[in-house]
Amino acid sequence: MSTSRRLLIGLAAAALAGAVHAQAQPKARTATMKIGHLEAPTQPRHQGLARVAELVKTRTGGEVEIQLYPASQLGNARQMVEGVQFGTIEATMMPAAFLGGFNPAVSILDIPYVFPTDRASSQQLRESAFGRAILESFSSRKLLALTLWPNGRKSLTSNKPLDKLDALRGQKFRVMDSKILIEQFAALGASAVAINFSELYTSLQTGVIDGQENPLDTISTMKFHEVQKNLVVTEHGSMEDLFLVNPGWWAKLPQGHRDAIVKSLDETRPQTEKAKEAAQQASLELIRGSGRISVRVADETERRRLREAMAPKAREAYLERAGAEGRKLMDLYLQEAKRLGL
Repeated sequence: MSTSRRLLIGLAAAALAGAVHAQAQPKARTATMKIGHLEAPTQPRHQGLARVAELVKTRTGGEVEIQLYPASQLGNARQMVEGVQFGTIEATMMPAAFLGGFNPAVSILDIPYVFPTDRASSQQLRESAFGRAILESFSSRKLLALTLWPNGRKSLTSNKPLDKLDALRGQKFRVMDSKILIEQFAALGASAVAINFSELYTSLQTGVIDGQENPLDTISTMKFHEVQKNLVVTEHGSMEDLFLVNPGWWAKLPQGHRDAIVKSLDETRPQTEKAKEAAQQASLELIRGSGRISVRVADETERRRLREAMAPKAREAYLERAGAEGRKLMDLYLQEAKRLGL
């Protein structure tokens, strides 16, 4: 046999062996991660999650595919959280205010001014032992909490005066269904009632209630300022989102893929917060420009007075509901806030 023929046979054999070896190797399986949330695709939360999806796809070589389902496409808040618990949905980004029924401890975030006005100090608190304890509190509820994302701060509107603290006495405000939020208004001599968000505009328009609390971009998007006379920017309530994952699905992911998801969430959070802040400022200018409502911004002295008036009763309501677990978390909050000089 000629040398050239032996060489050709050898190359063919090597190619065949390589092909067999390649067929024997299992192909990398694509993991699908469905993420459901409540906001519209135009909102900062969705835009942030879309960026996370891009980063995760790149960092996992396409082996983790994130599919986003905004605007309650996968159900309401309870249905999505239960879906994550049962594994029919891999993950959700959900406001803490909707999670108290699953985890009473997390309702500490409903207490007025739990986060300071300064955004950098607030992030230090999220990254502290207090923030980590909030995330860990979900592990006993068949949920894995990966991170906290800020999603705006609530301010007050009303058809009655909001020019001073005493003016709130006797007014009726709409709140989400939370004992803590009801008690924060009771502490001011006001009353609060839980009304479905879909009914809020009409309730303000017809005078069923005097006012409400929401972030500025929600107020402008839902046009609440068109049926209210006064707005005061108090930023008394921080809207915090938690990224919740099904623990069983997470455990099956390679560690490198888990790291890619966590890194992408952490990297995208500051950008999303900036987008939310920009949306808040644009909304404030839109509301001011409408000429339909009196607008003012509460200074730090007024915010301190509000906190001193509202927070104690809200804390009592929280501790009554969250029990020993809540007491432990509250003690940790006070410890970390003191350490950070807040």
